[in-house]
Amino acid sequence: MSVPRRVLLVPVLLLAGCTGPAADPAGAPATPPATGPALPAACAERLETGRLPDWADAGFTGDTRMRHVFGARGDIVAILFAYPLVHARADGANNKILWVARPEPGRSEPAQRTPLVITARRDGTGTPVVRQVDGGPGPSIVDLPAAGCWRLRLDWSGRTDTMDLVYRPASG
Repeated sequence: MSVPRRVLLVPVLLLAGCTGPAADPAGAPATPPATGPALPAACAERLETGRLPDWADAGFTGDTRMRHVFGARGDIVAILFAYPLVHARADGANNKILWVARPEPGRSEPAQRTPLVITARRDGTGTPVVRQVDGGPGPSIVDLPAAGCWRLRLDWSGRTDTMDLVYRPASG
Protein backbone atom coordinates (compact mmCIF):
# COMPACT_ATOMS: atom_id res chain seq x y z
CA MET A 1 0.00 0.00 0.00
CA SER A 2 1.40 3.37 -0.96
CA VAL A 3 1.79 6.21 1.53
CA PRO A 4 -1.04 8.40 0.06
CA ARG A 5 -3.55 5.54 0.44
CA ARG A 6 -2.60 5.07 4.09
CA VAL A 7 -3.05 8.77 4.73
CA LEU A 8 -6.59 8.63 3.28
CA LEU A 9 -7.44 5.40 5.09
CA VAL A 10 -6.79 6.79 8.58
CA PRO A 11 -9.51 9.53 8.42
CA VAL A 12 -11.97 7.05 6.91
CA LEU A 13 -11.39 4.60 9.75
CA LEU A 14 -11.67 7.35 12.35
CA LEU A 15 -14.96 8.56 10.85
CA ALA A 16 -16.31 5.02 10.67
CA GLY A 17 -15.73 4.66 14.39
CA CYS A 18 -17.86 7.77 15.02
CA THR A 19 -20.96 6.44 13.25
CA GLY A 20 -21.79 3.63 15.69
CA PRO A 21 -24.84 3.42 17.94
CA ALA A 22 -25.43 6.00 20.63
CA ALA A 23 -23.98 5.43 24.08
CA ASP A 24 -26.06 4.05 26.94
CA PRO A 25 -28.42 6.58 28.55
CA ALA A 26 -27.38 8.45 31.67
CA GLY A 27 -27.73 6.39 34.80
CA ALA A 28 -26.83 3.09 33.08
CA PRO A 29 -23.85 1.31 34.64
CA ALA A 30 -20.60 2.25 32.91
CA THR A 31 -19.13 -1.22 33.37
CA PRO A 32 -20.72 -4.66 33.57
CA PRO A 33 -20.83 -6.48 36.92
CA ALA A 34 -17.70 -8.50 37.65
CA THR A 35 -19.72 -11.75 37.73
CA GLY A 36 -20.96 -11.52 34.11
CA PRO A 37 -19.22 -11.48 30.77
CA ALA A 38 -17.94 -8.23 29.30
CA LEU A 39 -20.58 -6.23 27.44
CA PRO A 40 -20.11 -3.80 24.58
CA ALA A 41 -20.72 -0.15 25.54
CA ALA A 42 -23.74 0.17 23.22
CA CYS A 43 -26.38 -2.33 22.18
CA ALA A 44 -25.34 -3.84 18.85
CA GLU A 45 -26.52 -7.07 17.24
CA ARG A 46 -23.50 -8.82 15.71
CA LEU A 47 -25.24 -10.85 13.02
CA GLU A 48 -23.11 -13.27 11.02
CA THR A 49 -24.09 -15.17 7.88
CA GLY A 50 -21.10 -17.47 7.43
CA ARG A 51 -20.76 -21.14 8.24
CA LEU A 52 -21.63 -22.31 11.71
CA PRO A 53 -18.68 -23.56 13.77
CA ASP A 54 -18.25 -27.34 13.90
CA TRP A 55 -19.49 -27.45 17.51
CA ALA A 56 -22.80 -25.82 16.48
CA ASP A 57 -23.65 -27.66 13.25
CA ALA A 58 -24.72 -31.07 14.60
CA GLY A 59 -27.92 -32.19 12.90
CA PHE A 60 -27.39 -29.99 9.84
CA THR A 61 -26.42 -31.38 6.46
CA GLY A 62 -24.77 -29.62 3.57
CA ASP A 63 -23.92 -25.95 3.70
CA THR A 64 -24.34 -24.57 7.22
CA ARG A 65 -24.36 -20.89 6.24
CA MET A 66 -27.09 -19.49 8.42
CA ARG A 67 -27.80 -16.22 10.17
CA HIS A 68 -26.45 -16.44 13.69
CA VAL A 69 -25.25 -14.35 16.61
CA PHE A 70 -22.49 -15.45 19.01
CA GLY A 71 -22.53 -14.69 22.70
CA ALA A 72 -19.90 -12.20 23.88
CA ARG A 73 -17.80 -15.05 25.35
CA GLY A 74 -18.44 -17.34 22.39
CA ASP A 75 -20.00 -19.98 24.66
CA ILE A 76 -23.39 -19.95 22.91
CA VAL A 77 -24.76 -19.14 19.47
CA ALA A 78 -28.30 -18.12 18.50
CA ILE A 79 -29.18 -19.55 15.08
CA LEU A 80 -31.94 -17.36 13.67
CA PHE A 81 -34.47 -19.32 11.63
CA ALA A 82 -36.69 -16.24 11.50
CA TYR A 83 -35.03 -13.10 10.24
CA PRO A 84 -35.53 -10.39 10.94
CA LEU A 85 -36.85 -10.99 14.44
CA VAL A 86 -40.09 -9.03 14.63
CA HIS A 87 -42.11 -7.70 17.56
CA ALA A 88 -45.83 -8.62 17.30
CA ARG A 89 -45.56 -10.66 14.11
CA ALA A 90 -48.69 -10.55 11.98
CA ASP A 91 -47.36 -12.77 9.18
CA GLY A 92 -47.98 -16.09 10.94
CA ALA A 93 -44.25 -16.81 11.29
CA ASN A 94 -42.45 -17.32 14.60
CA ASN A 95 -39.32 -15.78 16.07
CA LYS A 96 -37.64 -19.18 16.02
CA ILE A 97 -34.14 -19.35 17.51
CA LEU A 98 -32.02 -22.46 17.97
CA TRP A 99 -29.63 -21.98 20.91
CA VAL A 100 -26.45 -24.08 20.74
CA ALA A 101 -23.94 -24.06 23.61
CA ARG A 102 -20.26 -24.70 22.99
CA PRO A 103 -19.13 -27.90 24.73
CA GLU A 104 -17.18 -27.20 27.88
CA PRO A 105 -13.42 -27.77 27.36
CA GLY A 106 -11.88 -30.61 29.33
CA ARG A 107 -15.21 -32.15 30.23
CA SER A 108 -15.74 -35.77 29.12
CA GLU A 109 -19.47 -35.81 29.77
CA PRO A 110 -21.99 -33.00 29.43
CA ALA A 111 -22.96 -30.93 32.46
CA GLN A 112 -26.35 -31.50 34.00
CA ARG A 113 -28.85 -29.73 31.78
CA THR A 114 -30.81 -26.91 33.33
CA PRO A 115 -33.20 -24.50 31.62
CA LEU A 116 -31.74 -21.70 29.52
CA VAL A 117 -32.88 -18.54 31.31
CA ILE A 118 -32.96 -15.45 29.09
CA THR A 119 -33.02 -12.14 30.94
CA ALA A 120 -33.59 -9.40 28.36
CA ARG A 121 -33.44 -5.62 28.75
CA ARG A 122 -34.37 -3.33 25.88
CA ASP A 123 -31.40 -1.17 24.93
CA GLY A 124 -29.61 -2.59 27.98
CA THR A 125 -31.75 -0.62 30.46
CA GLY A 126 -35.18 -0.74 32.06
CA THR A 127 -37.19 -3.54 33.56
CA PRO A 128 -35.96 -7.02 32.60
CA VAL A 129 -38.11 -9.51 30.73
CA VAL A 130 -37.45 -13.18 31.48
CA ARG A 131 -37.96 -16.10 29.09
CA GLN A 132 -37.02 -19.73 29.65
CA VAL A 133 -36.11 -22.60 27.33
CA ASP A 134 -36.83 -25.83 29.21
CA GLY A 135 -34.11 -28.47 28.89
CA GLY A 136 -31.36 -25.93 28.26
CA PRO A 137 -30.12 -24.54 24.97
CA GLY A 138 -32.18 -25.86 22.06
CA PRO A 139 -35.07 -24.83 19.84
CA SER A 140 -37.24 -21.95 21.01
CA ILE A 141 -39.62 -19.20 20.02
CA VAL A 142 -38.56 -16.00 21.75
CA ASP A 143 -41.02 -13.12 21.55
CA LEU A 144 -40.19 -9.88 23.35
CA PRO A 145 -42.70 -7.15 24.29
CA ALA A 146 -41.41 -4.27 22.12
CA ALA A 147 -39.32 -3.48 19.07
CA GLY A 148 -35.76 -2.37 19.71
CA CYS A 149 -32.32 -3.66 20.55
CA TRP A 150 -32.43 -6.14 23.42
CA ARG A 151 -29.43 -7.07 25.56
CA LEU A 152 -29.78 -10.71 26.63
CA ARG A 153 -28.12 -12.37 29.60
CA LEU A 154 -28.15 -16.14 29.01
CA ASP A 155 -27.77 -18.52 31.97
CA TRP A 156 -27.69 -22.35 31.67
CA SER A 157 -25.97 -25.26 33.41
CA GLY A 158 -23.81 -22.97 35.56
CA ARG A 159 -22.66 -20.94 32.55
CA THR A 160 -23.39 -17.35 31.48
CA ASP A 161 -23.02 -15.38 28.27
CA THR A 162 -24.57 -12.25 26.77
CA MET A 163 -25.64 -11.03 23.34
CA ASP A 164 -27.71 -8.34 21.72
CA LEU A 165 -30.64 -9.11 19.40
CA VAL A 166 -32.69 -6.60 17.43
CA TYR A 167 -36.48 -6.98 17.18
CA ARG A 168 -37.99 -4.87 14.43
CA PRO A 169 -41.49 -3.39 14.46
CA ALA A 170 -44.18 -5.29 12.57
CA SER A 171 -44.65 -3.85 9.09
CA GLY A 172 -47.98 -2.86 7.64
